[in-house]
Amino acid sequence: MAAITARELEMQMPDASQLLSDEPEMESSLHYMQLLLLVTCLEWAWQDRNDFFIGATMSIYFSRQQLKNHDFRGPDFFLVKNTTRSPRKSWVVWEEDGRYPDLIIELLSDSTANTDRTLKRDLYAERFHTPEYFYFSPDTLEFAGFRLDINRYQPITPNPQGWLWSEVLGMFLGIHDGELRYFSLEGTLSPTPQESAQREIQKANQERIKAEQERIKAEQERIKAEQERVKAEEQLNRADLAEAKLQALQAKMRSLGIAE
Repeated sequence: MAAITARELEMQMPDASQLLSDEPEMESSLHYMQLLLLVTCLEWAWQDRNDFFIGATMSIYFSRQQLKNHDFRGPDFFLVKNTTRSPRKSWVVWEEDGRYPDLIIELLSDSTANTDRTLKRDLYAERFHTPEYFYFSPDTLEFAGFRLDINRYQPITPNPQGWLWSEVLGMFLGIHDGELRYFSLEGTLSPTPQESAQREIQKANQERIKAEQERIKAEQERIKAEQERVKAEEQLNRADLAEAKLQALQAKMRSLGIAE
């Protein structure tokens, strides 16, 4: 039997427009909010960039056999760099120049934890060749990260804060107030749009308060300068009055023939 060429295999692949994402709902509101946090924070941090795509509970289609058997569903969160930011119904590898995710994050739950720690981890390493893989439990705060080393994942060593450095993101991933968040190399928390807006409001209020304090200080200095001017004038007036009295006294003494 003649071997099937790459072109023939491509012709047998389903139309990408028909491959809709077929992922289950998040298992709890806690999982949903964590996923939303990961997506919105990264999109906000990279708002000036258009060379990446974030998938959230989105199917990744990569082979006919996988389509037939539905062996693996899509990751909870994945990132592909150096691609377009345009919307997609799913991630279809053969329509994306063979590109697989550069980073994957799974949110552990009671029904998925074992698969996420074993089968999916092996799939992402051996088939996807995804450079970095992380998993996090919003319930128990279990957190781990791995970096690809010749089709096998090696654990990423945490820093003193327990954060894990992502070379793909150029940021740390770490737990903050019970949530998985991004941190800069300097340790600054990457904010949500709401947090960023709140910071701007606080900054504006602080600048307004500072300006008001400076205005009050300037007014106080003006009043102090005015008081000093008045005091100086009073001293000058007293000196002039004293001089005038002295001159009058001297004139009187002269008129009386009294030597000074």
